[in-house]
Parts: sequence; C-alpha cells; structure tokens
Amino acid sequence: MNNDVLGDICIASRTQQKCEVIIESVLRKKHLKDPSKKLYSREVDALDIPSLIDVIKDTQSEIVINVGQSYINMSVLEACIETGAVYLDTAIHEEPDKVCENPPWYANYEWKRKDRCAEKGITAILGIGFDPGVVNAWCALAQKDYFDTIDTIDILDVNAGSHGKYFATNFDPEINFREFKKVWTWIDRKWVLQDVHSIRVDYDFPVVGKCPVYLTGHDEIHSLSKNIDANSIRFWMGFGDHYLNVFSVLTNIGLTSEKPVEIAEGMEIAPLKILKALLPDPSSLAPGYTGKTCIGNYIRGTKDNKQRDIFIYNTCDHAECYEEVESQAISYTAGVPPVVAAILVARGDWDVKHMVNVEELDPKVFIDLLNIMGLPTEIIESPVVFTAPVIESLE
Repeated sequence: MNNDVLGDICIASRTQQKCEVIIESVLRKKHLKDPSKKLYSREVDALDIPSLIDVIKDTQSEIVINVGQSYINMSVLEACIETGAVYLDTAIHEEPDKVCENPPWYANYEWKRKDRCAEKGITAILGIGFDPGVVNAWCALAQKDYFDTIDTIDILDVNAGSHGKYFATNFDPEINFREFKKVWTWIDRKWVLQDVHSIRVDYDFPVVGKCPVYLTGHDEIHSLSKNIDANSIRFWMGFGDHYLNVFSVLTNIGLTSEKPVEIAEGMEIAPLKILKALLPDPSSLAPGYTGKTCIGNYIRGTKDNKQRDIFIYNTCDHAECYEEVESQAISYTAGVPPVVAAILVARGDWDVKHMVNVEELDPKVFIDLLNIMGLPTEIIESPVVFTAPVIESLE
C-alpha cells in the first residue's frame, strides 16, 4: 500500500466491517510501506452528502477514490467540490431508475459539473479504472505516438478465467446486468444503436487464445468519441455460451429488471436486487479463481501515409492477484489504476485543477507507473487482424 506517498488512508463504507477485512489483510501481509502512517476505517452513507462532507473534513482527506456503486457518484463528487478534495472514480454515474440513457452518458451528469470544478480548482478525474481508464490512456498514447490518423478503435475485454461456480458475476451484478439493456456504439462519427449480444467476433488473443467477444455498450466510448479523433470506436466483451444461456433465461423471466414489482406481501422490490442477493458475492470468488484476463485496444489507422495496426494490451492472472492482494483479477485491474492516479495527483503530474477524462491527461506517466505497480502494457505491431461485420443502427 503506497502510504509512503499518499499518507494516512481512511477506507469508508456503509458497511464498515468490509473495510476492516481489507485493513486486516493489508496488515497481515505487511503491505504498508510506511508503518508510521494511519490506516483506518469509517462508516458513511455515500448518498448522504453532509455526512460525506463531515468524513472528508474529519479525516482531512485531500484525495477521494470512489469505487462504490455508480449511483453514488454525484453525491461523492458534490462532497469533493464542497470540501476541495480531489475526486477519482472508476465508472460513469447512473440513476437507479434510468438505464442506458441517451449518449454521450458523461454529458447527462458529470460534464454538467465541469464549470464548478474549474471555478473551484477541483481536480476530478473520471473513469480511472481499467475500462474505462487504462484503455483511454492507451487511446491517447496511440494518437500521440503511433498514428497520424485513426480509423477504428476496438476495445476488447475477455476474462478467460474460471471461478468454478454455476453462474456468477465478477463485480456487482446489479451494475453488471444494467449494461446489457441496449448497445450504444460510435460508428462513422455518429451514435449507433444495436441489440445486446447480437454481433459476435471470434478473436485470437495473445496469451489466452481464441475467444468470442460481443459488441457491447460501455462507458469509455462516451468520452473517447469526443476527445479522440477516430472514425469508429467500439467495445467488445467476452462471453461464453453458458453465461449467455443463463443470462437469457434470467432476462426472459424478468429477473434482470431494475423496475420494482409488488409481491404478495404488498412490498415492492426490483427483481434485479433479488437476483443480486441470490448470486455469489463477487468478493467470494477470488480464492479459487484460475486463468487470466486480457484487455486490449486494437487500433487501425495510418502513420507516414501507410496503414498501421497495433494491439496494445494487458494480461492479468487471477491466482497471482489473489496471492498478492486476496482479490481476483477483475477487481485488481479496476483497483490498481485509481491508486496510480492518486499517486500522480499527489506528485503533481495529474493535479490539473479541473474535470477531465483519462484520455485528456499525459498517458506516458500513467502507463509507466502501471508497469511498475503490477499492470504492464504490451504492444504488438501488425497483430492478428480483428475483423468486425458492418454495424448499422436499429433506429
């Protein structure tokens, strides 16, 4: 734990015991770089802005890393604006009753607060997980150093690991399943709507081999379409047949719906919340997880008037992640980047005093530090060609 740079660290949650489990693991593994600094926890309701403000002030926190459910983003951001703390998050804001709103998603909530962040000199870095996050930095690096023009960016995310359960999600199922309602993607410099899991490509990845990936809507497209000069930007996620079959059944019987229904006792509850309660807790998957993840950007464009294709990627091993920090690779790849970002803010490299998405920042310092902290970047020139079918809008 990089408290030698970040100083005293407070982990806050609505369920304080979860924080204590993390602290116990850090101390047991002797991961504190500076034992003289404090590592402690606080209980807080992240939807209660006054309580958040009190916690930030009481703990004298200068940087807030928000890795909670995306419903809390605006509450945490408001508390940071009021206290002057740096704000970092890993996913786009969502309202519980609104799913897959019209694009670009960042314009619906986060970007509306850009002016206030600039006026108060608040550094707010949006989407600094892996995807979004690291993949955004790779796009910035590609535009800066590898291409004169960019035609297509295909972001590919595959988990080739096994958790040994009949069915489970690798992070909060309530948030996970909300992604699979409709697909917004960026084709020929305009928004295109498609059905979920309707377009498949089989791709031969480095390290993990051939895997099916499906066109999916995802956060990063909603800022990259504005900040990166590319004709098309698409996101593809890997799913096996078993996962899709189970998901299809759950969807067809209504269990993935976020809309409350009334049950016999007169109570109202969203089926998705029931499903979340029934599925394995994602944090429980880590001890027996095997295999690897591979996340990468396949980018095609031109350099010096010649076509150029690169695949810039990372692979991460579930078992190695558990050995190091007692988590699986999905959590590891999402958790390391915001810590790296916090260090860059503390050092001054990324303390920009306004709101930005990751691709607007210097990618090299970020990627260099990720290489040291467990998420190395690899680049293949002229990789196995990624070929997608023609994608037309349903609208």
